Amino acid sequence: MASYKPKTEGAKNKYSTACLLTKDRPNIEHNLNDKYSPAIVFPVGENRKGEGGLRTQGYFKHDLLKKPLVTIVTAVYNGEKHLEETIQSVINQTYENVEYIIIDGGSTDGTLDIIKRYDGVINYWISECDRGISDAFNKAVTVSMGSYINFQGDGDGFYDKHAIENIMRDIDSSRDMLVSAKIIRIDENGNELFISKQPDSFSKRSLLFKMPLPHQGLFTNQRLFKKYGLFDINNKYCMDYEHLLRAYNDFPKVILKNIIVSKWRYDGLGHNKEMDIFREYDAIKRHHKVSYDFVLLLINYWTVLKFKLKNII
Repeated sequence: MASYKPKTEGAKNKYSTACLLTKDRPNIEHNLNDKYSPAIVFPVGENRKGEGGLRTQGYFKHDLLKKPLVTIVTAVYNGEKHLEETIQSVINQTYENVEYIIIDGGSTDGTLDIIKRYDGVINYWISECDRGISDAFNKAVTVSMGSYINFQGDGDGFYDKHAIENIMRDIDSSRDMLVSAKIIRIDENGNELFISKQPDSFSKRSLLFKMPLPHQGLFTNQRLFKKYGLFDINNKYCMDYEHLLRAYNDFPKVILKNIIVSKWRYDGLGHNKEMDIFREYDAIKRHHKVSYDFVLLLINYWTVLKFKLKNII
């Protein structure tokens, strides 16, 4: 892994997150129909351990007509083992209009030291106790300035340095839509396991089964959060799935790109939690009444059968 030399003026030209910076403070727009109030920095919470980044130094990024601003979010807690690799996958992107937001849940290991070391190329970060990953995501969305938002867990990251540039090619930021691409599963040592399957076209009916658009490969137009609200903090694994179901009856356009955009670490939050994830999926589907009970029952039986067979074989 290439070493990073922090806090130099040269960094403002070398790294994607430190390019296209301006001293012009963004205008915060909030319409009465928006489901949340945006902010430039997040209000101080209990047990704040730290806050920083280019934004706190008076440097900002803006949406550009031919180069939409993309916000990358990482929520982390005690992630010193893999976080640096994720950070480097973001700051080394060739697409220059990227902002990076890290929300740390008050880590007790060396995570905060890593974040501070990259303070000069992270656009905004905070470290404080929160109520879980959904709460951390919500904090990030609240302070996001990008037209599109993407979530990368610590240990996840972009497949190569051209990933965001390839995703954003020919993308119109004026429409409320989703852009999705393939991801590749990796083990904790970074070895490739398999590539996620992606259909040639998207049908919202696929949401009746499970999340068909994994968040590491999904870029969501920020207006969809303003329209449908933030994540439900009661969901630990499937918050992105539940958020899409809110839009089921008026589903946005989905652009599928036949490229690998991100790496998804296999031993992350949901590792060996298949039944917990299944129960959360089931509760979400029943709450939103996306299908008849007997269809949900068939789906549930099939899901449990696959889980049992996996453990037997």
